[in-house]
Amino acid sequence: MATTRSPLLLLLLFLLSCSLHIPSVSSWKKDEFRNCNQTPFCHRARSRSPRSCSLVAADVAIHDGDLTAKLVPKNGEPFENPLILKLSVYKGGILRVRVDEDPNLGPPKKRFEVPDVVLGEFESSKLWLSRVSDEGVSSVVYLSSDLEAVVRHDPFEVYVRRKGGERVLSMNSNGLFDFEQLRMKKEGEDWSESFRSHTDSRPYGPQSISFDVSFYGADFVYGIPEHATALALSPTRGPGVEFSEPYRLFNLDVFEYLHDSPFGIYGSIPLMLSHGKGSGTNGFFWLNAAEMQIDVLGKGWDAEDGIALPSSQERIDTHWMSEAGIVDAFFFLGPEPKDVVQQYTSVTGRPSMPQHFATAYHQCRWNYRDEEDVGKVDSKFDEFDIPYDVLWLDIEHTNGKRYFTWDRALFPHPEEMQKKLADKGRHMVTIVDPHIKRDDDYYIHKEATNNGYYVKDSSGKDYDGWCWPGSSSYLDVLNPEIRSWWADKFSLQNYAGSTPSLYIWNDMNEPSVFNGPEVTMPRDALHHGGVEHREVHNAYGYYFHMATADGLLKRGNGNDRPFVLSRAFFPGSQRYGAVWTGDNTAEWEHLRVSVPMVLTLGLTGITFAGADVGGFFGNPDTELLVRWYQLGAYYPFFRAHAHHDTKRREPWLFGDQNTELMRDAIRTRYILLPYFYTLFREANTTGVPVMRPLWMEFPADEATFKNDEAFMVGNSILVQGIYTAGAKHASVYLPGGQSWYDMKTGVAYKGGVTHNLGVSDDSIPAFQKAGTIITRKDRFRRSSTQMVNDPYTLVIALDGSLEAEGELYVDDGKSFEFGQGAYIHRRFSLKKGQLTSTNIAAPGSGKTFSSNCIIDRIILLGLSSGNKSALVEPGNIKLTIEPGPLNLHARSSSKALTIRRPNVRIADDWTIKIL
Repeated sequence: MATTRSPLLLLLLFLLSCSLHIPSVSSWKKDEFRNCNQTPFCHRARSRSPRSCSLVAADVAIHDGDLTAKLVPKNGEPFENPLILKLSVYKGGILRVRVDEDPNLGPPKKRFEVPDVVLGEFESSKLWLSRVSDEGVSSVVYLSSDLEAVVRHDPFEVYVRRKGGERVLSMNSNGLFDFEQLRMKKEGEDWSESFRSHTDSRPYGPQSISFDVSFYGADFVYGIPEHATALALSPTRGPGVEFSEPYRLFNLDVFEYLHDSPFGIYGSIPLMLSHGKGSGTNGFFWLNAAEMQIDVLGKGWDAEDGIALPSSQERIDTHWMSEAGIVDAFFFLGPEPKDVVQQYTSVTGRPSMPQHFATAYHQCRWNYRDEEDVGKVDSKFDEFDIPYDVLWLDIEHTNGKRYFTWDRALFPHPEEMQKKLADKGRHMVTIVDPHIKRDDDYYIHKEATNNGYYVKDSSGKDYDGWCWPGSSSYLDVLNPEIRSWWADKFSLQNYAGSTPSLYIWNDMNEPSVFNGPEVTMPRDALHHGGVEHREVHNAYGYYFHMATADGLLKRGNGNDRPFVLSRAFFPGSQRYGAVWTGDNTAEWEHLRVSVPMVLTLGLTGITFAGADVGGFFGNPDTELLVRWYQLGAYYPFFRAHAHHDTKRREPWLFGDQNTELMRDAIRTRYILLPYFYTLFREANTTGVPVMRPLWMEFPADEATFKNDEAFMVGNSILVQGIYTAGAKHASVYLPGGQSWYDMKTGVAYKGGVTHNLGVSDDSIPAFQKAGTIITRKDRFRRSSTQMVNDPYTLVIALDGSLEAEGELYVDDGKSFEFGQGAYIHRRFSLKKGQLTSTNIAAPGSGKTFSSNCIIDRIILLGLSSGNKSALVEPGNIKLTIEPGPLNLHARSSSKALTIRRPNVRIADDWTIKIL
């Protein structure tokens, strides 16, 4: 949902204050938001010249297992106080670098360090340093058998090098480091900043930090969401650079955001990955919740100074700038793409394991009007034989925008409404936002006011802003006590009208404040512990998401996995639920950019992500809507959503032919749910995303490095979107040396080649990689819940050696008992004409899970038609191999060699010999 305003609300706002600046309902206005030149810390940092840093590292020592040093100015140049540098090494060769003011020198206050993000398990994996190699001008620390970290003393620099001396990743190699220390205001000083009608008091003065980071041997850099841009980040400074603005990380409610822009939108993850054919993959992460601006520096960016850094290595230089906080930076050294994601999520947490229903299709609109509307939509899905699992309600279901309430005129029987859905295996999601209506008769507001639970303004009063309910205050979710109180509100007793089948949507949690500067909270607002909002802004939505997820966890007594969708996000958000890309528009360009946006989220830990199918704003033409469903079926999070001013667009409203196309797309997702769920478990245990850029699976294939029109789902399926109207052909690059099988026809295509393929309106190109086995469920049901006991199909795509391998993960789909061993995890492997099923589950801890589900079809792609039979063991059962439909229920299904009804259980060990 976006910050578009009704005419009445706009009128009221105008009458209240002519100084309010509310975004237009028609389009994004860039003058509503600050650019770098209007942001003093960014402007100052960008004006610094290379080598302007005068700091040197002194008093290098080992203290509490860390390398420590003081950063002091060279030759006694002016500087407030020495800074403290701390370098730590963790298992897996992860390097952490922290720089802060010395607390013993009496700074005006403690600078903010983001809590509750870095895992305790990671902290406990620190390797205690006992010695440092002294090279005179440098101090060297062992990282791994191949890598070491170096602190150069003069000029100050931190870098990682291979044992042979080749650099990998560095900080301050270009001398752009700057650290503005907190100060007390002297008489006559004015530190305030103004933007439009808003003034920021800045009580501790400028406190920004900036430095450069260099990635050696890199061809491209990726990451730092959220921006509606290409997957490979473009240079933002340097000769001939197209963009003049840095990539901004500042969580903002930006509706109808522009595609192909470095402007920041709803979430911020300061993690950048580099990749190159010769260098492998590396990552740099700065844990900081203040506004950040990041320049990707094009070649020759420093040439005008005449002091370009000499190096025999190719590299990509970047410039990181933040308004506040400390330096708390992590070096991830790969060397493979999946290694970097695993290293990052070992610090910030693996993605949570979603409930099974949440991985299916969701139907949403702002707003389904009333219980009758809900009932009609639900029954229409059944009438048109279209599966779905979740129906969503936006803000209009509440009593006057008071969350945890119902408009009883429109929704008089919410429990009964939810029960009717639950009886079909379906669920409901309602919206709960962080702004609380300032109404003395509203129990949430009364409790929050009496307990002092709101964020304060700079004078110490409860901050009063404007959002959907009108006058609103915002919970100070940085405070653990307040998060616990908020979590209690989701109990079935406190949330009247809720049931166990109801889950939650957090919107507007950037936080969005209609009359605030840049539609957010003032930077000098105050949080728990005297923390200024500027210091914690990008993490506000993270803490709200955390508290809401904890509420659902409490509601289920720790036995029910929460489902909470959040618009704002921060490092660690993957531990609490799903994210979507916000208020997109029904345009082909937004369909196109959704792919790199979702891919980037996956690279930075947030795998359970998707874009609003159809576009939130505007009315998609039918072709665009169909193509969006066909692509969206492969998003990890698959939800259709629309603005209340748009025409209704449920799948049955566009004629029989288009209904059939959208139904087929949705059914594609349901057929592949076993494969998706297995991938979600992989993400939960390793951090590796469900939806992956091609180069993650083919890191040596340079043709994949910039390709963000196609993507991988797991390691087995490649999907190519169709992004233009009337397309009759698609150019599809299939990487690697093996074949790829068209998932619709079974036709094999050569890898390592770009194919110009004809496309029709009934699907988008999708291919299964040779050498893989995917699991399907081919029977159609009304919801995923009703598919639990259905049989499986194995689709085996043989490689040139007539081999293939795949996995299947199954648990109860809802509880946390999988963490105690209650799951099935099988590996299917076909080698030397023998298909085997083996157990790969880790030893359990008391819990078990069983299933009587069987495999009733095995499809063999790439098998010679000379093979006529198969022998199933145990049982010595001989079956015929014969042509069968590749896709059941398809209008014109191709044939493929099939073993029908082997009836082997997924939970058992077995062997099938191909004869």
